[in-house]
Amino acid sequence: MALPESSYERLRAADCADEIAYVQACLRLYFTNPAASAGDVSPPNLSAAAIADIVRLNKVATFVLKALLRAPAGDRPAELFQWLDIYRRRTVSMNAACLMDSMEIHQALCDRQIDFVFLKGPFQQHLLYDDHFMKPSGDVDILVSPAGFSRARDALRSIGYEVAGKSRSVWWVRFLGEQHMIRGNGSKASTVDLHHRLQQPGSPSPRDADGFLRRKLLVEITGVEVPFTSAADTLMLSCISVAKALFNREPCAGYVCDIRASANRLDEADQRRVLDAAVSQGLDDTLLLGLRAADVLLGGTGTLLSERAKPILSRIGNEDLLNMVVAPWLSSLRWPQRRTVLWELCGRAPVRYLAEAGWAASADISRRIFERPASP
Repeated sequence: MALPESSYERLRAADCADEIAYVQACLRLYFTNPAASAGDVSPPNLSAAAIADIVRLNKVATFVLKALLRAPAGDRPAELFQWLDIYRRRTVSMNAACLMDSMEIHQALCDRQIDFVFLKGPFQQHLLYDDHFMKPSGDVDILVSPAGFSRARDALRSIGYEVAGKSRSVWWVRFLGEQHMIRGNGSKASTVDLHHRLQQPGSPSPRDADGFLRRKLLVEITGVEVPFTSAADTLMLSCISVAKALFNREPCAGYVCDIRASANRLDEADQRRVLDAAVSQGLDDTLLLGLRAADVLLGGTGTLLSERAKPILSRIGNEDLLNMVVAPWLSSLRWPQRRTVLWELCGRAPVRYLAEAGWAASADISRRIFERPASP
C-alpha cells in the first residue's frame, strides 16, 4: 500500500512520540554501533506513514534504511521498508543527475576562471559517508566571493541557466546573499543556488566568508578534481544550517547527522583548531549549538567538542531540543524567542547582538516593503 503524501497538519494531529523515538533509535544505531542488530529498534504497532513523514522531512530515510538492513528480513516493518527502498532509489536517480549537472557547472565556472567552491550535496555525502546517495539533492549550491557573483551568474547563463523570478529581489541578493538559477524550456536540470553569503539575517554570519574559498580542498569525481569545503568548514556549515533551520522552525536531523559525521573525522587537535577557527569567525556558539543538537539526537561522545557544547542554550531542555530538531511541528514545543537565541549565539555580547539584530531588522523591512523584482 502506498504511503500518503505527508503534511505538517497530519503530524500535528497525530501522537507520534513513539515514531520520533523509533527514528532516533535507528539514527543512533547507524552512528554508534555498525555491527549491532536492528532487532531492538523494530517494535510493532507504529505508524509507517508517520515514520515515513518524519524521515522524509528530516532527510534521514537512507540512514534508517541502512540501520534496518541489519535486521533479519522477517523483523523489518514491511510497509516502511518498502517505502524506504523506493525512496533510496529515487535519491540515487536525483543525486546522479545532480552530479552530472555539477560537472557541467564546474566546467563553465573554470572556463571563466571564477574562484568558487561547491557546498553540501552529493560531494559532501561521499566525503562524510562514502556514499553519494544518502540524502536527496535537487540543488547545486555554489559559493563565490561578492566580487565574483555577477561573473558566476553570467557563466551559468552561458549554459542555459536564468535567475528564478522570486530570487531577483533586493532581499534575496542583498540580505540572503544568494539567487536561485534554473534552466528553462521545461528542463529537469538541478536548481543552482548561487551564494555570496552563508547565513540568513537573524543568526550570526561568518566574519570572513571568503575564507571558505581559501581553505577549499579538491575532491575527485569521474577523474576530475572539483573544489569543495574543507573538513572543518563542512562541520561549520552544517552547524550554520542547523541554526538557520531552528530559526525557521524546520526539521533538520539530516544536518545534525552531518555534524556528527564531520566531528567523528576530527582528532582532538583538529577539534581545538575548529574551535579556534569558529571563534575567529564569530561562530563559536553556532558551532556548539550544532554539536549539542548532535549529542541530544545521537548520544554524547565525551570528546572535547561534546563537553564544550553542554552549556549552550542550557535553558532549552534536551527533550525540547530533540523535538525542535526532529519534529518542530509539535504543538507542545516550548520555543524560545528568536531574539533570545540570537543573544546566545552572539555570545551575549551586546555590540555583536545589536549589529546582528539591526541587520535582521533591516532585512525584515526590505522584505516587507521593498521586495519586488530587481534587475539581475
